[in-house]
Amino acid sequence: QVQLFECGGAPVQAGDSLRLSCLDIGRPFSSAVMGWFRQAPGKEREFLAAIAWSGGYTTYADSVKGRFTISRDNAKNTVYLQMVSLKPEDTGVYYCSSGPTLGQIPNGREIHYWGQGTQVTVFS
Repeated sequence: QVQLFECGGAPVQAGDSLRLSCLDIGRPFSSAVMGWFRQAPGKEREFLAAIAWSGGYTTYADSVKGRFTISRDNAKNTVYLQMVSLKPEDTGVYYCSSGPTLGQIPNGREIHYWGQGTQVTVFS
């Protein structure tokens, strides 16, 4: 059974950096396409970033492009989301996900697996 476990969420000040991690267990991670989403209070879950199995291809939402970086370490079965210059509007629950292809993850409707989420709160 595939399970995703996020960690790294915390309360931070605007302008701070934070790195989220997601451990993937239960399958050969090196073949998995991974992504990150977040859900702000009172809003729908939104796509942030996705990465291909090899790490060679990535895609980002315009709202985080240039500030967030997705990466992976296949030897550790882990995908990361490095976030810099955090803003109060980045506050939300951040979810790790896995989907069929890099192009299909952003729509959020074809996700195979979700993590339980980790809370990020950015104070102004």
